[in-house]
Amino acid sequence: MARSTTFLTRLMLFLHRILGTALCLLFAVWFLSGLVMIYHTFPRVTQVERIARQDGLEPDSLPSLASLLRRQGLDEPLRGLSLNRDLGRTMFHMRTDASRLDLPACPADTMQPSVAEQIALRVGRWCNAPLARVDTLHDLDQWIPFSRLRSDLPVYKFRFDDPEGHELYVSSRTGDVIQFTTRSERFWAWLGPIPHWVYFTSLRQNQQLWTRVVILLSGIGCLMCVAGLYLGVRDFLLARRRGSLSPFRKRSFRWHHVAGMVFGLFVLTFCFSGMMSLVRPADVGIHSRLGFDPMRRLDSLAVAPEACPLDYRKALRSARDSVRQMEWGSFGDIPFYTLHTDGGTLTVDARHRDTVRALSLSHADVAHVLSRVHPGQDVSIELLNSYDNYYLGRSGHLTLPVWKAEVDDADHSCYYINPRTGRVRYVNTPSRWMHWMYPALHSLRLRLLVDQPVLWHVCMWVLMLGGTCVSLTGVWLGVNYVRRKFRRRNSLRE
Repeated sequence: MARSTTFLTRLMLFLHRILGTALCLLFAVWFLSGLVMIYHTFPRVTQVERIARQDGLEPDSLPSLASLLRRQGLDEPLRGLSLNRDLGRTMFHMRTDASRLDLPACPADTMQPSVAEQIALRVGRWCNAPLARVDTLHDLDQWIPFSRLRSDLPVYKFRFDDPEGHELYVSSRTGDVIQFTTRSERFWAWLGPIPHWVYFTSLRQNQQLWTRVVILLSGIGCLMCVAGLYLGVRDFLLARRRGSLSPFRKRSFRWHHVAGMVFGLFVLTFCFSGMMSLVRPADVGIHSRLGFDPMRRLDSLAVAPEACPLDYRKALRSARDSVRQMEWGSFGDIPFYTLHTDGGTLTVDARHRDTVRALSLSHADVAHVLSRVHPGQDVSIELLNSYDNYYLGRSGHLTLPVWKAEVDDADHSCYYINPRTGRVRYVNTPSRWMHWMYPALHSLRLRLLVDQPVLWHVCMWVLMLGGTCVSLTGVWLGVNYVRRKFRRRNSLRE
């Protein structure tokens, strides 16, 4: 027993010393960049920004949906439909199981601006500052590092001569804006998301390689943390016999030991949860116990856009503000229209032919739809006015109140249905596991902390600074370890 314990201790010491020397600097960078990421993330063009720069829709000039579909002659049912007006053209964007189609609202409107004309018009809408320089990129760069953007190459990069240092990236293939950044966003990205997510262009443009590298680094880091916790507890127990917290006399060793004992478990959970952010539930053997996909069954109940009782043009006319984009949607067999206006997003109930009213899903509506998704199953429905463990939104993107519907099935299916927007979040056994293995551990997405923003910030700062202390003391010990190795090697040569 003593021999096996000694062997285990030596193994753990070897692993912690070697892996810690190799990874402690990376861990320090992860913790410091994590602090930055509380307030700054990687810059991206949002859907809200795109919609805000589109033209307003003119309902009086729009055709009926039935005539539009007759003109197109679709053989497949529509799975998605949206409408917008951009660069002077009103377009319907259709999606079927097999394809995506863009159809002009006016049959005579067949002339489309060239890509060069589209780019010229869009650049002026995104930034009206004087142009300082235009570059043609034939490779992905730091601000467009994703492999899916290769199809947009070459990309035009517009640099503007303004105090904010705006830079705009536009696809030469489609004329669409794919990135828009400021000097401030780029500065904070270098201190936050780029080192934290290892978002370096040469690596990030290869999705598969990037995923493997991050998982490998995190996995090795977990092994290092486990070895460190084992040694830390062992040394603490030895020190307690002497009436001390740590058996080490040197300050660097003592600081690393004490900090590791206090924050080591958090360092391990942070590393493990970071690894789990790139893992699917099925990869770790967590599967749904149902024989069907509830969300697909829910979508299969959707009312075809052309079958909506309320004419979409009436919904457009009812909006007080200019409508930039319209989308057809459905909660089960309850259709609705989502209008993106200058004053915000409005969802209109499309069930009533002659009445335009805001969507407000009732208890009976939710029960009716879910009884078709889960026939014969007991469904418990309540209206939530506060967050719970699996419906949490620090940024405010998850609004309240919301209907919570729990199904008595093998997966303990749970739906969160927003009565005013029709949006649905589905939670089952795999998603619950992933919640606790990633966001709950990594960003403290816990109900108690989300309900108390100040407490959340205090906890994040304390834990991040504690992890930084563990990492930086590890850097110092690692440097000293390497120095000793070189000195011994040099002395042997002499």
